Amino acid sequence: MDEKVYPAEKVFVSQLESAPSRWTVLPIIEQLKSEAKRQGLWNLFLPDISGLSQLEYAHLAEVMGRSPGIAPEAFNCSAPDTGNMEVLHMYGSNEQKRQWLEPLLDGRIRSVFCMTEPAVASSDATNMECTIEKNGDHYVINGRKWWSSGAGDPRCKIAVLMGRTGSDDMPKHKQHSMILVPMDSPGVQKIRPLHVFGYDEAPHGHFEIKFENVRVPVSNMILGEGRGFEIAQGRLGPGRIHHCMRLIGMSERAVDMMCKRAISRTAFGKPIARQGVVQHQIAQSRIEIEQARLLTLNAADTIDKYGTKVARAEIAMIKVVAPQIAQAIVDRAIQIHGGAGVCQDTPLPMFFSYARSIRIADGPDEVHFASVAKHELKKHLGARL
Repeated sequence: MDEKVYPAEKVFVSQLESAPSRWTVLPIIEQLKSEAKRQGLWNLFLPDISGLSQLEYAHLAEVMGRSPGIAPEAFNCSAPDTGNMEVLHMYGSNEQKRQWLEPLLDGRIRSVFCMTEPAVASSDATNMECTIEKNGDHYVINGRKWWSSGAGDPRCKIAVLMGRTGSDDMPKHKQHSMILVPMDSPGVQKIRPLHVFGYDEAPHGHFEIKFENVRVPVSNMILGEGRGFEIAQGRLGPGRIHHCMRLIGMSERAVDMMCKRAISRTAFGKPIARQGVVQHQIAQSRIEIEQARLLTLNAADTIDKYGTKVARAEIAMIKVVAPQIAQAIVDRAIQIHGGAGVCQDTPLPMFFSYARSIRIADGPDEVHFASVAKHELKKHLGARL
């Protein structure tokens, strides 16, 4: 990180600004990936490959989170590829693994996860309207997805799409499936990139995508019809933890920045680091990071020991806490930096937009609050809830 990644941040921005298109492969990223692979710092997120537990990986993901726009991809540990690789690793057929998992693990291609839809409240995933209908030896897909992260990258070759396969008279959580859709399939149309607080987040991006009569072989179905929510729980559990780990690392970097700024700037005759209000902001940030880190490590440890299903409440708790404390800490760092904190001279504006958006991604705060409350109430009400 010190020798390669941090110095690459300005190079990344420079290459992106001078590229003929914002949706392009930047040489600096490929250089970082080659170096990380050479050093064996590759696919660290997947226990069966890295040999690392979730608890062990937590510390590494935190360090990567200090440079969230570059570092995760450099180590082939960036979303949504990590989640999609976990899906294929856990649930994919041998042919699906050969065709898509192997090049993803090798870093030769990238992927996108298509779940959220613009026309419905996607906090309740049973609302989704995209259909996957069997027609002979193919499935035909029709629908519109958005916040399809990673679709802007020209290396994005495959989508993991979730849609409806069952009828309304089936159990609610058995009506949906996940299927593999090559991005070059006829009928796949990228409508537009979505900006996050004004950032297009190129060359990764978040796109609205239309699927119109897209035909894929029946062999592209993952695990089987009606297994979509089962797969989603397996995918989103570790993924939510990874987001939280990275947010803690980002928060640590924001505290480093606010301390250095407070020491280097003088106002009203003394360094602003000696102003009581600034000291309070720094102390509050340190306390919040330590609390969030312990909660995250506990969730990771629970996954390791008992599995994602048992760790559901712990995952929900940290998914609420980590983005909220990250947003608050970055906000304080912005305030201490003054005008520099809201312009391109620091990464703080990007940090702020990232932390705020993660309070919605992978389920909004309110859904996770409800999950924690139900878990707690069941201790007293049992099956009656």
